[in-house]
Amino acid sequence: MTAREFLKKLPTRLGMGCMRFPMMADAKGQTDVDIAEAIKMIRHSIDEGAVYVDTAYPYHGGVSENIVAKALKDGYREKAVLADKLPSWLVKEPADLEKYLNEQLEKLETDHIDFYLLHALSVDHWANYDKEALVDFIKKIKADGRVKYIGFSYHDELPLFKEIVDFYDWDFVQIQYNYLDIEYQAGLEGLEYLDEKGIAVVIMEPLRGGSLSGVMSEDVQMMIRKHSPESSNTRFAFDYLLADSRVDMVLSGMSTMEQLDENLATFKRNVAPHTEEDIVHYRQVRKAINDKVKVPCTACDYCMPCPHGVKIPQAFRVFNQGHMFNKVEEMGREYLKHAPLETRASKCIACGECEPKCPQHIEIIKELAEVARVFEG
Repeated sequence: MTAREFLKKLPTRLGMGCMRFPMMADAKGQTDVDIAEAIKMIRHSIDEGAVYVDTAYPYHGGVSENIVAKALKDGYREKAVLADKLPSWLVKEPADLEKYLNEQLEKLETDHIDFYLLHALSVDHWANYDKEALVDFIKKIKADGRVKYIGFSYHDELPLFKEIVDFYDWDFVQIQYNYLDIEYQAGLEGLEYLDEKGIAVVIMEPLRGGSLSGVMSEDVQMMIRKHSPESSNTRFAFDYLLADSRVDMVLSGMSTMEQLDENLATFKRNVAPHTEEDIVHYRQVRKAINDKVKVPCTACDYCMPCPHGVKIPQAFRVFNQGHMFNKVEEMGREYLKHAPLETRASKCIACGECEPKCPQHIEIIKELAEVARVFEG
């Protein structure tokens, strides 16, 4: 059975993303997860049919896999479809392929991973792989049963994307895609390319780091309500993907049980394919939002921690919100009120450590300087 056929047989296309778990009230870092609540959410997700559970080596400072392992005890491993990712940036030699897979299997307390990805492929990360050794590795781990389906997640430009797709007979591919990002990274053309080849498609960042869920500026909000009077912004964003039969799985990094239940309800509905009117409307909303967003940050935290203490995603989130919602001055006051002095954008010393890590290829130093200029004077 192909990965696409397998995914289409699942009860829902909603996947439980494990990079934004609920945190402890006194959390001081990404490892301070409310483990009991995270386990409860994963099991509730599986019980309700959202059985695809997606984690990765660096999520939550490296503890996400351990938490998933705990959640999949008591019979839940047999019910779940487990996805994990090989840390491409840490691969220095062919032996590292086996090293990290075996470490992940141990952390997950399982003998196999259903969907295994080369994580965050880009020009630099793809260059880390000895291609001949990689093919031998893939054949070996599929033959011995440690991995059922092999794929990759992608964060770079379209030409390299097509090159990697053509390199191997991949079972599935994970791309960033939402109604805002149709021309970003792999984008719509990449989605179409995968569909032509019959490769299963898993979507990440369907809400663009949550930015498509929040209250929009008044003009955008009115546009969404005009088209979908009773729809939330979250549902409006998900429906863009649910109406597309080329999309086989949609990951959502949910942080609360309320978010999980809302998404479960959204994905259980039957969503009709897009009409021409729908396509035009999403295009209009896209343009209205893109005209306001200043920094294309998805709050993935790959740039963190900053060695000098700057909370980079937080600075960009507040900056974007100010422009998207026409509340720049208000958000600036909120930033100065809640962001400790040592974490603010003005504390960036332009060391450059963050920029190579950014999947969105943001000029972080330049953008932090602009945040500091607007918010801090």
